[in-house]
Amino acid sequence: MSSLITKAQEFATTEHQRINHVRKYSNLPYQTHLQAVAKLVSTVTDDEEMIAAAWLHDTVEDTPATLGDIEKAFGIHVAELVEELTDVSKPSDGNRATRKEIDRQHLATASRRAKTIKLADLIHNCADIVKNDEKFARTFISEMKALLEVLSTGDKTLFKRAQNLISKSSEKLGIDPSIERLVEPVNSVLLNLIGFSDLHFKDKYLQLFTARDVAESLLSFDSDALIDEADKAFNYHRQSVASIRINGRVQGYVKQSRLKGEVCGDSMRHFTVDQVIRGTASLSDVIHVLTRHDFCFVNIFGEVTGVVTREDINKPQVRMWLFGLVTMIETSITELIDRVYPDEAWKQIMSKGRLEKMEEIWSERKRRNLHCQLIECLQFSDKAGILITDKASLEQMGFETGKQAKKVIKELESLRNHLAHSQDIVSHDWAQIARLVNRLS
Repeated sequence: MSSLITKAQEFATTEHQRINHVRKYSNLPYQTHLQAVAKLVSTVTDDEEMIAAAWLHDTVEDTPATLGDIEKAFGIHVAELVEELTDVSKPSDGNRATRKEIDRQHLATASRRAKTIKLADLIHNCADIVKNDEKFARTFISEMKALLEVLSTGDKTLFKRAQNLISKSSEKLGIDPSIERLVEPVNSVLLNLIGFSDLHFKDKYLQLFTARDVAESLLSFDSDALIDEADKAFNYHRQSVASIRINGRVQGYVKQSRLKGEVCGDSMRHFTVDQVIRGTASLSDVIHVLTRHDFCFVNIFGEVTGVVTREDINKPQVRMWLFGLVTMIETSITELIDRVYPDEAWKQIMSKGRLEKMEEIWSERKRRNLHCQLIECLQFSDKAGILITDKASLEQMGFETGKQAKKVIKELESLRNHLAHSQDIVSHDWAQIARLVNRLS
């Protein structure tokens, strides 16, 4: 195994382990999927950059690592492959079917190398899903079939294998492969629970703050500006990125750490299609871009004039918005407990120690004239723990298993605590923030 592939394996494994990422059905460490995809790619090529990218193909979508981190560690060619394999759609682009079509068109423009990796990814995921989740498998087969239409220039062996897998899986599931199926919507965890089944309310809440509210003004240099002068400006303004103008129009950007040559134009990079959003875009879109890129550029009045980084997610507006989401979830959980366990029947589920502690808190609040219900003295995780014991409630919250529910609730509780105590949520909870926002789509 080459040093590049070994480094990619170690990097990907570490990043996915950092967020305790596991496969949905087997609960095995996520790197088992990455290893399987890399192994499939290695059966058709010895291109070490492709095999390295196979290990890294989910890193940007699923972990705190960005494409900038990938480029810094593995070079531009591996980063380009990972970028081609990373979805570009945003929550505001529409429903699942609409977003999948946007991502399909993005994949259609990918290189043969990237398409080969995607074929390997589909093959392994399809086998896993068909084996473990017949209901979702029907949706996945439909989406996979649509993707194969733009993957025909990938490796012929893997393409044929993917076609055969669709045929066998369709037969197993009783699907007529000649019939196009509409992609079925997949319920997002917690959407109904926080009231987002009301689409008007959802749209209103998501637009409380926009990209323009959190963006910082972007430095701008002419393409023929000397890099020494640009470097001084970066240091003076304490910024690390600037737009580049050609004939008076913004055409790209430059990072201070990547300045080279004599003039700024020598270091210019073009904006990617998924890296620029409108000033009116929601915070959901901002966070979605920042899961993939170091910078989210903001287009205001037809030109890129603003930039958002992950550090900006610590701003008060974003913290208020996120705290509101978590609070709505907790409030809805409390209301659901009251419906499922009327007259405090839920007390029978609590341990004696936890119940005594809760009653102490309740008594103290009453002494201070802070009147509330007993259940409001429960910790977030305890409330969720009550509902997890009820199968119907588990389904209503959108969870398939109690273990999945406990993991999500633990993440939300961590985020809420760090928000409440003014701690750095980007360092502590970026993966949780990204997953929470992803569940809103």
